[in-house]
Amino acid sequence: MLKLKLEQASFEALEADVAIVFVVEKDLKSPWIHNKHQLETFNYEGEGMFVDQHHKVVYVGVPKSDVHLFREAACQAVRAIKKMHFKSAKVGLYAAKHSVEQYALSETMLAIFTGLQFGMYEYETYKEKKTKTHLKEVLVALGDAKEFAEEPHTLKGVLEKKIHKAHVLVEHVNLARDLVNTPPNVASAPYVAKIAQDLAEKNGLDCFVHGEDYLKEKKMGAYLAVNQASANPPQLVHVIYKPKHAKKKIVLVGKGLTYDCGGLSIKTSEYMITMKADKGGACAVLAVVNALAHLGVEAEVHAVLGLAENMIAGNSYRPDDILISKEGKSIEVRNTDAEGRLVLADCLSFAQDLEPDLIVDFATLTGACVVGLGSYTSGIMGNNEELKNQFEKSALKSGELVAKLPFNRHLRKLLDSKMADISNITPVRYGGALTAGLFLNEFIREAYKDKWLHIDIAGPAYVEKDWDVNTPGASGAGVRMCVQFVLDVLAKS
Repeated sequence: MLKLKLEQASFEALEADVAIVFVVEKDLKSPWIHNKHQLETFNYEGEGMFVDQHHKVVYVGVPKSDVHLFREAACQAVRAIKKMHFKSAKVGLYAAKHSVEQYALSETMLAIFTGLQFGMYEYETYKEKKTKTHLKEVLVALGDAKEFAEEPHTLKGVLEKKIHKAHVLVEHVNLARDLVNTPPNVASAPYVAKIAQDLAEKNGLDCFVHGEDYLKEKKMGAYLAVNQASANPPQLVHVIYKPKHAKKKIVLVGKGLTYDCGGLSIKTSEYMITMKADKGGACAVLAVVNALAHLGVEAEVHAVLGLAENMIAGNSYRPDDILISKEGKSIEVRNTDAEGRLVLADCLSFAQDLEPDLIVDFATLTGACVVGLGSYTSGIMGNNEELKNQFEKSALKSGELVAKLPFNRHLRKLLDSKMADISNITPVRYGGALTAGLFLNEFIREAYKDKWLHIDIAGPAYVEKDWDVNTPGASGAGVRMCVQFVLDVLAKS
């Protein structure tokens, strides 16, 4: 992890191997830009990135004075210099105009801190030749604090807390990334369960791993059906963070399909590639509960990981099968590739038995959500508009993109079955993200209808190209937004 160090010196006086200067809104009049002639020579006008090799300065354009653009710019800066022979870099203090009324220094610096550390991420576990990086630390110049509204004497303490939060966020986003990126021949359900146990032991959390016998005892027929053709046993993992003075009890549920070939409703080869990412929801909630423990939040947080594998064998579950869920509802299977909702249905029943104040599930649930919102945005669904609004606000604040999707009674009717209480898919292709959410809603008891949110992270969980602060592959989608949501919920309680 990149070390971030606060220094009581001006940016100009601070000594480092290379300087990082953000050029905001193409403003080349910044007092930190001393080599304007050099920029003019190379026709740099504040867009993109320019490395002044002679003066050892990296200029990064920030198109608009926006917190999230600073995060992305900081990430790009580190990616540009980490392979060079620079061991240290320096950066000044920046404030983004996030509203008409005020400038945000501490939130901008938090974004910069996280961006700098995200820039170091590479997933190279299975590469023989690893990327050599030389950058070890970034020095932050506090000597120019008088230019900002915050009291200089309190600023160091504020930013130290932001550095800690940034470190925790990046560490745990990267944890989720690494787990999602781990290939399915390695990351089976028992493998992920063992990672969860090791993390719990390391961080002082409780962890319970429930196998096939437990699922049978609890009559989780939908969950069991999905995994029954796999050579690997299913694992329902329950991780608990329980501080002494908890203000809320929050249960996070994650879909954990370690691989999904579609079952007998088999996917084409094109759509099987990247299905190792179908465990993204489970990886996210595992990362979140550990991150919240590191932040010492005053909430009892449970993470429920529904780990399974949807494969093909002589004992595969079939279209036309009728399954009995933990809630006692019967489900007509019309497509075995709509399996995540079956696992989640039983996991949500498990979650409700814990009698929480809030339940949030995260799942790479539907390609329809990607079609509707694109590859970079998650969908928020649920019955409580106020809760959806609150989650949306927290997610956007964290830097993750989300959009609310509305339930409606007409779509629900499409899930009706003549053979069972409900069908696992509709007979039409449209509105698939919503009908998946509505399916899950059928397994939410009346007492929890307004306490539950469903987050479909199918789009951003795994994208095979660089975007924002993400390298190709897993993004750790859901981690930052959920951490911020819990913090905001507690701030209001």
